[in-house]
Amino acid sequence: MRALKGTVLFYLCAALALSIILESSAKWPGLDTTNWHVHVVNGLGGQRQLVVHCWSDLDDLGFHTLNPGGDFNWHFHVNLPGTTKFTCDWRAGNQHALYPVFWREARHMWLRTHCDWKACFWIAKDDGIYLKNVPAGRDELIHPWET
Repeated sequence: MRALKGTVLFYLCAALALSIILESSAKWPGLDTTNWHVHVVNGLGGQRQLVVHCWSDLDDLGFHTLNPGGDFNWHFHVNLPGTTKFTCDWRAGNQHALYPVFWREARHMWLRTHCDWKACFWIAKDDGIYLKNVPAGRDELIHPWET
């Protein structure tokens, strides 16, 4: 019985400590509790398909063929060490691009600001890969296609 009380007390203290950490995550620069969403969108003209393969160190999201206007998306939380990074390989005909679509920012908040701190919209267009600047309401060319 005494061991059971000790175990229950331990779990209660751990739960309390975790809730305090999560509530004050702004004070903990390495901790990001945001439920992030990343969208990869086919904005190519001419009814062209986009093939995209995205992955992180821990997750391979597979290959996805997107028709015009198609959207492949996923959501995640940044891992505890704060090293979460997703990269995508984009292919449309003889054009291709390899570019990260999410990374942790320690000093600059460029990506997080563009994504409005929750959702990143990456769009393949005829001249390259764009990121939607959500607060500004415009798409910005980030990475031109390679041939």
